[in-house]
Amino acid sequence: MKPIIKRFFDISFSFFTLLLFFWLIFLTWFLAMIDTRSNGIFTQERIGQFGKGFKIYKLRTIQIATNTGTLQISRIGRFLRNYKLDELPQLINVLKGEMSVVGPRPDIVGYYDLLEGENRKILELKPGLTSLASLKYYNEDELLEKQVSPLEYNDKIIFPDKVKLNLEYYYNQSFSGDLKVILATFKLMFYR
Repeated sequence: MKPIIKRFFDISFSFFTLLLFFWLIFLTWFLAMIDTRSNGIFTQERIGQFGKGFKIYKLRTIQIATNTGTLQISRIGRFLRNYKLDELPQLINVLKGEMSVVGPRPDIVGYYDLLEGENRKILELKPGLTSLASLKYYNEDELLEKQVSPLEYNDKIIFPDKVKLNLEYYYNQSFSGDLKVILATFKLMFYR
């Protein structure tokens, strides 16, 4: 797919989605703000296209437990995560050109930036709101919670599989393929 067509689609999709769902973004931001007793927005450094860092926007879903002082997912935060509503502010990242609608999910430092050989081709892509890998691992949090060693399971099983799926996307990008990923994402969000 030509980069100019993908960029035009990204701008159009994110602009109209923001217009259409502004009320939902505002409502979920307000709920996140009350639930986490914070400003409701979470920013974090992620690895973007060509390995450059950028700040990703999300709704805050973590709060400090009043009885233990530890970090935990809030009640409303779990709902936002289950339906991926916490990621709606990333439409701003798409408008800014830091992300695309479809592409590898942006990861934290220490993963994509350390890829070698052919796997580094993933870094030529803009990170996306959704991808083949995010569809397969839609319930990643639940999957990791069941593991004895979640970090080891992620590093040895999930992450290598995501790299494989993202390389598959790299070599087979198409507008119709992107539309299929977007439709599959909406199905997961609304019919799970």
